[in-house]
Amino acid sequence: MAAHTEPPPGPRPGAGADPFAGPGAEARAAMVREIVRGGGLADPAWRAAFEQVPRHLFVPSYFVVEAGVYERLWREDPDPERRARWLDGAYEDGPLATRLRDGALVTSSSQPSLMAVMLDALELADGDTVLEIGAGTGYNAALLAHRLGDDAVTTVDLDPDITESARSHLAEAGHRPFVVTGDGARGCPERAPFDAVVATCTLPSVPPDWPAQCRPGARIVAPLSTGLMALRVGSDTDGRPSAEGRFLRTSAYFVPLRGGMGVPESSAGGLPRRAIENELFRFLLTLTADSLDPREALSLWEREHRPQRDRFGVTVRGGRQWAWLDDPEGPYVWPLGGPEA
Repeated sequence: MAAHTEPPPGPRPGAGADPFAGPGAEARAAMVREIVRGGGLADPAWRAAFEQVPRHLFVPSYFVVEAGVYERLWREDPDPERRARWLDGAYEDGPLATRLRDGALVTSSSQPSLMAVMLDALELADGDTVLEIGAGTGYNAALLAHRLGDDAVTTVDLDPDITESARSHLAEAGHRPFVVTGDGARGCPERAPFDAVVATCTLPSVPPDWPAQCRPGARIVAPLSTGLMALRVGSDTDGRPSAEGRFLRTSAYFVPLRGGMGVPESSAGGLPRRAIENELFRFLLTLTADSLDPREALSLWEREHRPQRDRFGVTVRGGRQWAWLDDPEGPYVWPLGGPEA
């Protein structure tokens, strides 16, 4: 894996004070209060990180949809009203489209309240080290670095343009974690072992290198289907790395992991609207796309009383991995990663 593992350079020579620091702090405090009202950021360490890391430094420009067309908002806009819109949007509790390529979304800054859920699910302690897959804008890496220190955080992305901009944003915010350009599915062996892995891109299955690069007891939190799996790393009877855990209840929508892994597509053709429009059914449909046809998925969903996400889980063991409902050894299990998994 071609990689840059040096810390990013310091702030630009001659860079002035942030003109948005004051209003940004006020908007950031309001965002944190909103997340707390919704039940998030119960851990004081994570609340402090969200209160102190300036999100607007990581989204100097982003895109909003107006009348079906992407419109760019940016901090250097000569129009003060548009600059105000940019700053307000940076601290809304929502995702921000930050990079487009040929009209398609390449990367985004995730919804802060969802980021808080994922970070809390890592169950981090002082002294832990973390691998982040999907550098994005660098904001999530900055939150991790605030919590654990720069040396404890490694963030990986396949796109050198993304890693370069993440380095720049992190440096402007005063953080210097390790930013690596490479295939996130391969992890980062030169920085292993890790106490946690967090991914901000949707997966078709768990890359085997991730549990292999973790310490026993490490936590892996990553999107799969339209949910978030939270796995605990262990070992199987042959001493090989394994991982197992359930999905969190929350929904999660991310751009797919780029590299050697493809996310399976699901089809809902011919199904009743009540199913197609049900978010929990779409989760099951995508999770089982390689194993069940849509009508089989619908029959299971109704037979099991429309199960919530936290009844589902994932197991990685003995060179195989599978998703399951209620019990990893029960009757409802589906291989992940294609027919060969």
